[in-house]
Amino acid sequence: MASSDNPGIIARDTEEKDKKENRHEGKEGNGGFIEKVQDFIQDIGEKIEEAIGFGKPSADVTGIHITEINLEKAEIVVNVLIRNPNPVPIPLSDINYLIESDGRKLVSGLIPDAGTIHAHGSETVKIPVVLVYDDIKKTYDDIKPGSVIPYKIKVDLIIDVPVFGSITIPLEETGEIPIPYKPDIDLEKIHFERFSFEETVAVLHLKVENKNDFDLVLKSLDYEVWLAGISIGGAELEKSTKIDRNGISHIDIPVTFRPKDFGSALWDIIRGKGTGYSMKGNINVDTSFGAMKLPISKEGGTTCLKKNREDGDDNDNEN
Repeated sequence: MASSDNPGIIARDTEEKDKKENRHEGKEGNGGFIEKVQDFIQDIGEKIEEAIGFGKPSADVTGIHITEINLEKAEIVVNVLIRNPNPVPIPLSDINYLIESDGRKLVSGLIPDAGTIHAHGSETVKIPVVLVYDDIKKTYDDIKPGSVIPYKIKVDLIIDVPVFGSITIPLEETGEIPIPYKPDIDLEKIHFERFSFEETVAVLHLKVENKNDFDLVLKSLDYEVWLAGISIGGAELEKSTKIDRNGISHIDIPVTFRPKDFGSALWDIIRGKGTGYSMKGNINVDTSFGAMKLPISKEGGTTCLKKNREDGDDNDNEN
């Protein structure tokens, strides 16, 4: 029997086909509607951005300063200028920083909730970083005291901006930083300018060796000297002295002391024999990296004592 002979079958087939087409059309209609809504929202956002003037902030590293440096650590401040072109304040959510040398991490950290940048304004954000030398030397044994190493500072600023959302501004800056080493100091000899048991005026002839790969400009001394176990105090440096990198400089410092305080050791001083001495204190120096306060110490040294009239005879052979 032909299919045309059964109209019920034809009707059911036509009905099922219509239902499938309607379901398909419904899906396409829903999808088209959602896409239209998304386009509409995006279009509205762009128009609001154009009307109000929202834009992405910018930033630059404006300076890196070593605020303090000694044998233990270096304290560094990184200045970052952030510009906000938007009509509303924007929060600086986080600051990630990393300092590395030749690709090796020296220190890293995170500063959360770092502040707010004013509307249509700019703000300098200071990022404090501390390099602890012991940690660096323990991790990388090829980094030696007295050396100067290259560094790269990487900073990521994470900022919440209306319309754009959370954005990250990466920054980089390079430079050099020293790993300071204390200078070596010797009291080579003492010359008497005026000798008496109550008060003696003398000149300390010091040899200072700079063991660093950078110059030192000696500005002042803060120290104490002991002769034969008796303190003769210290004295001020009369003028600044430059000590070249890995070089040696000689410094003359006038002192006043009372020989009668030395007891039996006084006879060795009078006879010009070698006398035991020790020194301890600090020297204040200027460097290309900033001012430093470096310790000086010498234990168990022996020095020669000479009167002025003997200077022409000894020809400094007692050094």
